[in-house]
Amino acid sequence: MNPRTKLLKAVTSESNRSVDVGLLAELFDNTTDMAFFVKDAEGRYIAVNDSLVQRHGWREKSDVIGKRSSEICEGDLGRIPSQQDQRVLRTGKALLNQLEMQWYRPPVMTWCLTTKLPMRDAEGTIVGLIGFSKDVRTQVEPEEIPASFADALAEFEQDLSPEVTPVWFAEKCQLSARRLATLTKKVFDLTPGQFIAKVRIDAATRLLRETNLSVSEIAHQCGFYDHSAFTRAFRKATGTTPRSFRQLAR
Repeated sequence: MNPRTKLLKAVTSESNRSVDVGLLAELFDNTTDMAFFVKDAEGRYIAVNDSLVQRHGWREKSDVIGKRSSEICEGDLGRIPSQQDQRVLRTGKALLNQLEMQWYRPPVMTWCLTTKLPMRDAEGTIVGLIGFSKDVRTQVEPEEIPASFADALAEFEQDLSPEVTPVWFAEKCQLSARRLATLTKKVFDLTPGQFIAKVRIDAATRLLRETNLSVSEIAHQCGFYDHSAFTRAFRKATGTTPRSFRQLAR
């Protein structure tokens, strides 16, 4: 049985009628802020929406179908998603809301929250995965943001102190941890921890693109305790090392 047939049998309704995964891709074709995909047990694209194709600089879905992430996107930005696929397919453990940087359209990059779920057949065997990467672009009216939160955000972005944690933010805003989490989810569609990581990495990417500061100096300025901690966090978020990102950006 070929991979596509296995997936068609795996994606079923309650009445056990097969649903073509291509219909799911068509459903997401008008969601320009989200890349949708279905992959087989080898990590190859079975179905994608138009947004995924366009954001990687390809023209047609047929240019992508049958390929792996590493084959449609060069370097670590393609390799890391393929490694994620292998881990989900091997372990059956879902990847949920992974904050990472991806191409929007080369050379433009955007922050995404990526989710990947394993797909199983009737016997429970993993036959592929389904997922999406949604751009972090939530819009909120200015008056919905408390002044205390805006002040804390400004202080953090100006200093990027390593002491800043979700607890620091909650205390600075005079908000409970639950209220802070609700606020960051509504404003940024991120948890407090994800938001803090995003601000640090955003600042680092700007410094890598626009200055000649060393990686160690940038790590210090962005609130990381050392070069190694910065490199680990940067790779986790962007799929590449700071030095590789600088070369790519330039």
